[in-house]
Amino acid sequence: MYESNEVFINDHPLIKHKITRLRDQSTGTSEFRSLVGEISMLMGYEALRDLPVEDIEVQTPIETCKSPIISGRKLAIVPILRAGLGMVDGILALVPNAKVGHIGIYRDEITHLPHEYYCKLPSPIEERVIVVTDPMLATGGSAVDAISQIKSHGGMKIKFMCIIAAPEGLKKLQKSHPDIQIYIGCLDRVLNKDAYICPGLGDAGDRIFGTK
Repeated sequence: MYESNEVFINDHPLIKHKITRLRDQSTGTSEFRSLVGEISMLMGYEALRDLPVEDIEVQTPIETCKSPIISGRKLAIVPILRAGLGMVDGILALVPNAKVGHIGIYRDEITHLPHEYYCKLPSPIEERVIVVTDPMLATGGSAVDAISQIKSHGGMKIKFMCIIAAPEGLKKLQKSHPDIQIYIGCLDRVLNKDAYICPGLGDAGDRIFGTK
């Protein structure tokens, strides 16, 4: 994995392979949805490496021992609706007891600016490690607004996870929230005039849910 300060760009061959399948326009909805979940689980393994643990006493078939479990209030997964929902199950496969919140933001097709319409977070959010998910980090507007919302509700330990990012969106997110960790599956080349990532994979929400 490539690391730069709080930015982590995956270089695992399995993730690279699965992202290539995501990019292919011939990949259908069912396979696309499965791949998003698989990539999220693989990325989550790295993103959750620093979860706090504490030792508890366990009786094995042989003897009693001290063994670690995840400590504290554990994890909150907060997808940015709607495409971020596609990443939730992959992380839940790793941490089934994680709580799930939701932040609703849509992007204006003309101005490309984000508009918020919903926010529901697990309580107490300030005691949790929070993973914000969105497959695409394009302009960065939705991610910046979502994380600002979480902070306004008391969230502090925040990670952002995306599958594809544009340099423009990454720069904006780093500048707006320099205190968070950012996990990226692949950093692409550029945004086009319509604010789509190139080469990208199209509209992740449409491809996950089979809509146009």
